[in-house]
Amino acid sequence: MAVYNAPLNDMRFILNDVFNAPKFWQNNENLAHVDMETVDMILEEMAKLSKNILLPINRSGDEEGATFEGNGVVTTPTGFKEAYKQYAESGWVGLSGNAEYGGQGFPKMVTMLTEEMVFTANQSFALYPNLTVGATLCLNAAASEEQKQTYLEKMYNGEWAGTMCLTEPHAGTDLGIIKTKAIPNDDGSYDISGTKIFITGGEHDLTENIIHLVLAKTPNAPEGSKGISLFVVPKFLVNADGSLGERNTLAVGSIEHKMGIKASATCVMNFDSAKGWMVGDENTGLSSMFIMMNYERVTMGLQGLGGSELAYQNAALYANDRGQGRSDTQLQSPEKPADAIIHHADVRRMLLNAKANTEASRCFAMYVAKNLDEEKFSTDPEAAQAAAARVALLTPVAKAFLTDKALEATIDCQQVFGGHGYIREWGMEQIVRDTRIAQIYEGTNGIQALDLLGRKVAKNNGKYVTHFLGEIRDFVNNMQADHGIKQATLDAADTIEALTNTVLSNIGERKNEVNGCAVDYMHAFGYLAYSYMFALMVEAANGKEGEFYTNKAKLADYFVGRILPRIDAHAQMVQAGSDPMMNFDLSYFDVPAS
Repeated sequence: MAVYNAPLNDMRFILNDVFNAPKFWQNNENLAHVDMETVDMILEEMAKLSKNILLPINRSGDEEGATFEGNGVVTTPTGFKEAYKQYAESGWVGLSGNAEYGGQGFPKMVTMLTEEMVFTANQSFALYPNLTVGATLCLNAAASEEQKQTYLEKMYNGEWAGTMCLTEPHAGTDLGIIKTKAIPNDDGSYDISGTKIFITGGEHDLTENIIHLVLAKTPNAPEGSKGISLFVVPKFLVNADGSLGERNTLAVGSIEHKMGIKASATCVMNFDSAKGWMVGDENTGLSSMFIMMNYERVTMGLQGLGGSELAYQNAALYANDRGQGRSDTQLQSPEKPADAIIHHADVRRMLLNAKANTEASRCFAMYVAKNLDEEKFSTDPEAAQAAAARVALLTPVAKAFLTDKALEATIDCQQVFGGHGYIREWGMEQIVRDTRIAQIYEGTNGIQALDLLGRKVAKNNGKYVTHFLGEIRDFVNNMQADHGIKQATLDAADTIEALTNTVLSNIGERKNEVNGCAVDYMHAFGYLAYSYMFALMVEAANGKEGEFYTNKAKLADYFVGRILPRIDAHAQMVQAGSDPMMNFDLSYFDVPAS
């Protein structure tokens, strides 16, 4: 079985040293109730639960998988129901929930760390409560008071689960063409009919009710995404006293057989005149759902981080134990027939690639989480607006870059095992398979790159980028630490500034420029963001004694020398433009006839 010990010291370093979370909380009247002593206890308890309860059912859950019976019953793997019960009764589902409706009101800066631990220990399990949390975010922001009173408390305490039902067989990214219909009834309800696919946790045996948030179109709705409304559609109807009534006319048609996250039930859901109630105003469904989606996309970055962390810990343990060959410098274990592979530089390269990714990813996720909290809780409208702009710019990076680099890290760590990494019993191949999905759902990473370059950069003529570059340069120019990360980060900022100007000047004449350059631009931007994170960590560690702090600077050295140069390759590919891929005639892509 894989091993996992939550990196609590690294987490506390990010919270306390890098972002000074206690000061941030105390300076915000809406977060003044949060204190580090309580947060420490939360992190300690989640570390125990993740290691002792969730990790032991990770591999068995993958082997058993979620199962579907013809009568519409979906069963989670052995141990999941008991683990979920303990998870829910301990209050984890409602950790960030609105205290008015039974939540605990903790900020994203805290919950991102607990979410990381759950995703590290068991990616499949994490998805069940994660979708519920996302659904409650949407309801809390957009639902009526009656709907909040009806649903939130029981979702926060884990009695009821939640889903998001967007995708249809013919409509994934292009939600404007969904076919699910919502026909109004005289009592204010709607009859919801249609089919949704890829619904995480659409059916399972963990809770007594499942609350589906469904995108659908009312009669005579405007064409495209402007005509989408949002509906709450419970599996069991809820009586006036809060008890469960009759079964709604919705059912799971099947579950998907997937490459990974096999213990997570990914469902085809059929709605057959199911009773639903509109959330928010008519034709505002997409904007309401995006309240949830923005948090979910950051959380997918945490899923990538979790896979990377688990892969690193197990690969590092293996590298310290596995003997093969002799060190290039001197005999390390003369009493043994071979030295441990940790002494080989190439093995260290793979491990350090993963370690640099986990530390930069965690720091970047915390940076975005802090801005989410600033946007949500700040009483200063200007500060909230500035934070919202940073969140808008960086959310696609948090989702796409973190998950792209995470898969790369898990593969590096699998490679450390050599042939054993390909063998099921060592667990590394499951980490790779599970982590792969994070690049695909909640908007594929290519779509995230288009969002970054097309919407967040091109549509406002680079304004968000200019502000972010200004923040980076101000920080780096005032650093006290004497480290190469300073100049490296300034150079990376110059690269992104020039790259942004190049793309903005080309898009008027080259219609495919954004689509053709978006992924490489996103990766170049991601390396700048990571460089900024390493600068923050180096400065936070500066002047502090102990190996823990000196290693922060050493890892930054590795990043500057061995990882950050990739930004130049991506910059060159962006500068090459979209013509190299669009110059082919369509016939080039014809598949030869048999």
